[in-house]
Amino acid sequence: MSASQRVYVISAAIIIALVIAGAAWPDHFADVAGILHHRISQFFGWFYLLAVFAFIVFLLFLAFGRYGKTRLGPQDGTPDYDFFSWLSMLLSAGFGVGLVFYGMAEPMLHYLKPPHGLAEPGTPEAAELALQYSFFHWGVNQWAAFSLVGLIIAFFQFRKGRPGLVSNMVEPMMTKVKRPQPLLDGLNVLAVVATVMGIATSLGLGVLQMNGGLATVFGWSDSFGSKLIILAAMFIVYTASSSSGLDRGIRWLSNLNIGFAILMMLYLLMTGPTLYILDGFINGMGAYIGNFVQMSLTIPPDDESGWMNDFTLFYWAWVIAWSPYVGTFIARISRGRTIQEFVFGVLIVPPLFACVWIAVFGGYALHLETTGLAQLANTVAEDVPSGLFAMFDVLPGSLLLSGLSLLLIFVFLVTSVDSATYIVAQMTDDGSLNPPLHKRLTWGVLISAICITLIAASGLQGLQSASLLVALPFTFVLFLIMLVLLRELAEDRRQLLLDLYHRNDSTPVGADIFEADEISELNVEERIRRRMKVTNPRLK
Repeated sequence: MSASQRVYVISAAIIIALVIAGAAWPDHFADVAGILHHRISQFFGWFYLLAVFAFIVFLLFLAFGRYGKTRLGPQDGTPDYDFFSWLSMLLSAGFGVGLVFYGMAEPMLHYLKPPHGLAEPGTPEAAELALQYSFFHWGVNQWAAFSLVGLIIAFFQFRKGRPGLVSNMVEPMMTKVKRPQPLLDGLNVLAVVATVMGIATSLGLGVLQMNGGLATVFGWSDSFGSKLIILAAMFIVYTASSSSGLDRGIRWLSNLNIGFAILMMLYLLMTGPTLYILDGFINGMGAYIGNFVQMSLTIPPDDESGWMNDFTLFYWAWVIAWSPYVGTFIARISRGRTIQEFVFGVLIVPPLFACVWIAVFGGYALHLETTGLAQLANTVAEDVPSGLFAMFDVLPGSLLLSGLSLLLIFVFLVTSVDSATYIVAQMTDDGSLNPPLHKRLTWGVLISAICITLIAASGLQGLQSASLLVALPFTFVLFLIMLVLLRELAEDRRQLLLDLYHRNDSTPVGADIFEADEISELNVEERIRRRMKVTNPRLK
């Protein structure tokens, strides 16, 4: 059995085992997940915060350091997409069902339960903190994980010509291991399981919100069966797309979806309390930027409210588990970009759009709540998925807004599964750019199955627990790959400088003139002579 086939079989077996366990013993499954969730949060919460902050520092080090001009592809190559097309695709990557789910609901939840007890619930101070911490959760920190994985995949695929598998990235560190293949297979399996859980979490949020919207607007039953129907409809459309070659149509529909989302956001901004929303955005961004480090590294001594577990730790674990999927997409569209362009583009464009979305939807909801025009906070606290539709219910054109939102969520569900199954199939097919259809369909079934299992076992809490559990070991893998990347970048740069030296070419901007000399082991006299020429070009 080949390595890719082993990864495929073992990964699928693990997911199937989890589905069977959740279906056979749902209560026990939920209890065990809850206990593990609590223990990991208690003992490793600090590690998640430190890891995400370390990702940011590492990315900025690469962008501002000597590797910033290194291209994710041939050094003399050009980007596959022009700058504005690349930014627009990054924008589409930054928009998904998670943002629709939490864009309005999260500020309301923080308004009722201010982060770290920094304000009294339901006060103007709580409203300011609500936007500030919502920006924090959907801003740079979240996209640091996506950016890191995307950068790693792009470098190894386009610069080194290796498939974007975890095993290929870690293999340079295994030169002294006698039998590295089982360990490499295990790392690939871990990456697949983490990705599947991250995808299942996002799908679960979408299913919960769509069901909440149908229940609020059309009186749809809020039962497990109704959630199963939604997931089944999504799977049927996905299967038709994959098996009949309708991917291009789905892509077109996805682009149209994003257009509708932006129009809906502009509609709320222009017809709602525009100045209130803009003031909230500016104040929230100022507080977010000014307190960035403090928020990134704050762990309350006694978090009895569970706020950290419900939000920051869940988000960081979720994005780490979700990062191979988003990172692979970002890597694909970034071939030919320099590391500096890549880091700044990914850490600015999607987070900024997410913050604007939250400012509009969350700001509008806060305005309705604080002015007494609607009681949304308690509605969200009781049922997070239905919060957005409860807000639409008090606005002009509520039925149209709710209908568009339901269409948005459904299309995001279908396109997410379509893209995600492709990525997971690729990961279990030795990084093939055209994984077989049967693997894509298999992973579509398994992702849907684990998603509905988590919903059945403990709903939103189960989705949060799953992400937190699988992200922990994968975080250690990311740190290992970061070390490999540094070594590969250093070797790549040394080789580049050596090639330039042999061609009597100039060194890249920011390069140390002695780097090439040290590699070619020139003698001391030659180094001094070349240094004199550099400092005084008139010397012969």
